[in-house]
Amino acid sequence: MAKLKLPVRTPRIDMTPMVDLFFLLLTFFMLTTTFRPQEAVQVDTPYSISEKISPERNVITLLVSKDDKVFFNIDNGKDSAKHIRKEVLENVGKQYKITFTPEQLDRFEKMASFGMPIVNMAAWISATDQKSRDEMQKGIPMDSTNNELAMWILFARKANPNAEATIKGDNLADFKTVKKVLDILQAAKINRFNLITNLQKVEVKLEN
Repeated sequence: MAKLKLPVRTPRIDMTPMVDLFFLLLTFFMLTTTFRPQEAVQVDTPYSISEKISPERNVITLLVSKDDKVFFNIDNGKDSAKHIRKEVLENVGKQYKITFTPEQLDRFEKMASFGMPIVNMAAWISATDQKSRDEMQKGIPMDSTNNELAMWILFARKANPNAEATIKGDNLADFKTVKKVLDILQAAKINRFNLITNLQKVEVKLEN
């Protein structure tokens, strides 16, 4: 009796569900991802061998540029529902008798670091192009007669007591400017802060 030869079938994997899942995840990340706004100034930080990672939330950031201008930033903390940036802007505005519209407050909440007198803040927020906004970045006043930087730090700490201070200074910045920033922090009773640096590669040589 002749043997029946069964046809050999090549195993086949249906990739359609996996492709659908890939596009579903891609769409989800595209809709939920928020890009970090551009900083007010490019800072070339000095090198160090410290490997401590600076926090990403609950941070008060002070940037010192190479031309000794000081910029300020604060995030919304871990709970964005508190609207910390909006609260800080409102309180600093009240201190100088400046009122911001709800639209300006909402827009400011999504922006990054800034450096200008408070009187120019509304125009900076409402600027329609990046070039106009960059031209207003002249640094935050911090002299003895008009120390606006101290006000920003004061109300930032009131809005978020858990915020840590971080200084990001340019490698070419004058130490006197950095020292002045440190004095303002200490006057606000902030004695612990982070210094942002670039990690330097250390070459270890074994000698006989």
